[in-house]
Amino acid sequence: MKSDVFNQYVDRVSELYNIEKKNLFSKSKKRELVDARHLIYYLSAKRPMQIIYIQKFMEENGYKVGHSSVIHGINSIQNKVNEDRDYLSIIKDIDKAVFI
Repeated sequence: MKSDVFNQYVDRVSELYNIEKKNLFSKSKKRELVDARHLIYYLSAKRPMQIIYIQKFMEENGYKVGHSSVIHGINSIQNKVNEDRDYLSIIKDIDKAVFI
């Protein structure tokens, strides 16, 4: 069930950022890809999903990520939410679109 939620978040975030899923799981450090991955970490963690599961689902899609990188991504998005309330409305829209 958690993998279904994770995959729905991936779908919504890739649509939002207009990124192909294969690029989302590439090793690229382009800002839009990094931000999209961070948003997936944040949404998954808020579900709540343990970090170990987030790592597992990322790796299943071909992107190996460390524990501290996931935590950094979650904190990065939390800071953006605190600074820009528009970001919070985007997150709420994505959350509403995810079923289960």
